[in-house]
Amino acid sequence: MESIYDQNSKILKALSDANRLKILDILSCGEKCACKILESFNFTQPTLSHHMKVLMDCGLVECRREGIWNHYKLNKNNSDKLISFLTNILNETDNCICNEKGEK
Repeated sequence: MESIYDQNSKILKALSDANRLKILDILSCGEKCACKILESFNFTQPTLSHHMKVLMDCGLVECRREGIWNHYKLNKNNSDKLISFLTNILNETDNCICNEKGEK
């Protein structure tokens, strides 16, 4: 079973690309057809498909097919989990890994 660190490192790796961050920003406005997302970039449809596959594989984006078009939206549940994970590891709290292991 993957640890929470393994799971989130995959997501962070996916987010290390500026184009994928921009795609997430576009999807933060709501579900979008691939054709609409592509209008915001200067690359080909196969390149967009690659970026979308990476974002879907890490669980941040969901896809539904309608006819010949793919429609994408953020996976709100997984986005919230990522935000919570980052908040927990980047803030000093009493609920840190050191306390779980009995360290002081």
